[in-house]
Amino acid sequence: MSPQRTQNDQRFRARISKPLAVSRLAAPDYALTLLLALGGLFNSNAALAQDVKKTSAQTEQTEAQTDEAKLEKVTVTARRREENVQDVPTPITTVSGATLEQQKVYRVQDLQQILPSVNVAYIHARQSSIAVRGIGNNPASDGLEGSAGIYLDNIYLGRPGMAVFDLLDVEQLELLRGPQGTLFGKNTTAGVINITTRKPTFTPERSVEISGGERGYFQGKGTVSGPLTETLAGRLSAYRTREDGYIDNQHDDRTFIGGEREGARGQLLFEPNEDFNLRWITDYNQEKSTNGVWALYGVSDRFRERAALIGGNPQYDPKKREVNIDSDQAVNVWQGGTSLEANWTLGSGHTFTSISGYRYWHFVPLNDTDLTDAPALIHGGVEVHDRQFSQEFRLASPTGGAFDYVVGAYLFNQNLGNKTVQEFGPLADLFLTGVNRNIFNNATSQTNGKIETDSYALFAQGNWHLTDRLDFTAGVRGTYEEKQARVHRFDPSGGAPLTGPLAAARRNQMGSLDTGDFGLHNAAPSGLLSLSYKITDGLLGYASLAHGEKSGGVNLVAPSAGFGSDSLVVGPERANDAELGFKSTQLDGRLLFNANLFWTGIHGYQATTLTTNGSSLTPVSVLANAGSVRSRGVEFETSYLPFQGLTLNFNGSYNDVTYLSFKDAPCPGEVSTVNPTAVCDLTGERVVGASKWIGNFNGEYQWRLGNGLQPYVTAGYSYRSEAEGTLDNSDLSKIDGYGLVNASIGVRADVGEGQLDASAWIKNATDKDYYLTAFAFSNGAYTASVGQPRTAGVSLRYDF
Repeated sequence: MSPQRTQNDQRFRARISKPLAVSRLAAPDYALTLLLALGGLFNSNAALAQDVKKTSAQTEQTEAQTDEAKLEKVTVTARRREENVQDVPTPITTVSGATLEQQKVYRVQDLQQILPSVNVAYIHARQSSIAVRGIGNNPASDGLEGSAGIYLDNIYLGRPGMAVFDLLDVEQLELLRGPQGTLFGKNTTAGVINITTRKPTFTPERSVEISGGERGYFQGKGTVSGPLTETLAGRLSAYRTREDGYIDNQHDDRTFIGGEREGARGQLLFEPNEDFNLRWITDYNQEKSTNGVWALYGVSDRFRERAALIGGNPQYDPKKREVNIDSDQAVNVWQGGTSLEANWTLGSGHTFTSISGYRYWHFVPLNDTDLTDAPALIHGGVEVHDRQFSQEFRLASPTGGAFDYVVGAYLFNQNLGNKTVQEFGPLADLFLTGVNRNIFNNATSQTNGKIETDSYALFAQGNWHLTDRLDFTAGVRGTYEEKQARVHRFDPSGGAPLTGPLAAARRNQMGSLDTGDFGLHNAAPSGLLSLSYKITDGLLGYASLAHGEKSGGVNLVAPSAGFGSDSLVVGPERANDAELGFKSTQLDGRLLFNANLFWTGIHGYQATTLTTNGSSLTPVSVLANAGSVRSRGVEFETSYLPFQGLTLNFNGSYNDVTYLSFKDAPCPGEVSTVNPTAVCDLTGERVVGASKWIGNFNGEYQWRLGNGLQPYVTAGYSYRSEAEGTLDNSDLSKIDGYGLVNASIGVRADVGEGQLDASAWIKNATDKDYYLTAFAFSNGAYTASVGQPRTAGVSLRYDF
């Protein structure tokens, strides 16, 4: 039997014998029908499965008796080969799929509740971003990559919104902090979140799970996996989620931040011998929701005046979890992709890997953009259609000698188009300008943008084992990237006929404009130097220096009057990073404690914001290199198994993120509404979205009562301190610190040929009011994305 097949079978046996946590999902009828149909393919292996389970139970019982109270070893692929995470000299946090299920974490926006140094800014799938160590807090910009990269089964996701779906059938999630440009496909300056899903198994494996909770929450999922032939295994997973939402509308009986999500993932694993395996994955996800509703968070005097002028009645208190809007609100997302990964072990002991991936993402919004019940800004939103293809080749040398290495090549192509539509009502002029001149009233504006990105890279990294305990690592990567873009704004439709100066004013704000083709290209080096020393068998110390670069960006909006397409281009973002840390395994494997100091300097920090200049009557999106930024601090994480049945995990960070130079920053709304031409200096101020203190705790205690009964309780607490809400550091947009409490209680029992898990759970047990991110809005006001209120529910899962 091949090592891969053995590993898959061991994972299955471990899931049957060890505590299983429950996440919340509800499979659609067609998905369950398909799962049951495919389940029939594995019935011929039922007898074999029963024998395996009996043998597995005996094996696990023996292992438990001889190896009690010891934490499991965690394997990662951070250096593109399988290694014990405690042997990798870089800060890595790993979260198993079982832990995600146990903590009821199934959305990307909830990852900051379990990961150190992570902030997630989320409004909806397009306006989402992930920051690591305070770097990467950018609202949506379709021509700009994130500072923190997201990978799904070794495929880079070109848009952060491609990760906004229910986390389904996850094997492990890894967070790598600091620049990761040497070995990962796209250069990143802040870090990487690497998500790995469970592979097909050559042992039959099936699970079904349903959950229900408050506010119409219902979720279900199912998985079936097993052999199709002696050399081919398959896996199919599906989910469906629906919920009513938790933000009520005063204008009518609608409730927002709810909707439906569904998806499926199918896989085949071909393994004819120990030297070759081929894994094919395809997935599809769909969302139809009312996400994207902003609550007024910080309100300027200008906004209050304009709202009164049009007779609007906004909801000014976000803690009531209410809004007052009269237009449509919807978000539709269709996305999916396919990938093919092949691994050959050559006669020389080298491993050659090829990873091909294609993904698409289609986002369609419909938003009320004045947040009042008056007809001013009826609809605004940006539709995005994105397609990407990537190809990676890697060659990894055998290990065990004095030197080992990984070399490879990577290419990435992305085609993205967007369409921005603004539909103005009869009171638009009064709301936007305070004077009714019929410039915007009843008009509709449309702008189309497109960008094509081509990226090519060569990389290499080597490890010199200078002694049995001392290792030196060096890595280098060269990347060349081109971006070609075009922005076309059409003449407005509708509106009153105008002549003279008023017609000129309308043309200035909304008239036809075509930038023609423009873009950028750049070559970027990345590098890594690392020295690690195994002080004792259970203690590893390390120090490293790294350089990473993220390519320049393009703003796909019409340039402000008087500015050409050059104003829409920003240069690359460059990061220099230093790390000093240790990893320790103590108390006979019952305690893991890791900590590190870090210092990162960012030059040309890329940022987007909403601002008003002297020639514009409406807010415009600005993309700029925001000077230089320094991020420094300390991180730690620990896992402790004080005795059999009790597992405790704790991680945290202190992060000081400051603008070292940002002299031409946008001014906050309380200043820009008084002086639209003002320019502010944020040098020495804190960077947007970065909490200084972050701490996450979770634990589980499980009793073993015999007869297959395993009662358990889990608890989790997540805290983050206050943060600046928007790039302009307005007092109106600061995000208060908050702590969230989650808990569950349940029992696992052997039923039939499988294990039944029934639990009751609660999220945000104290019903804390909290906000994920803030956003600059019209007339100097600020909006916020409201966090989920207290939600209780029950889950039922059966693994067999």
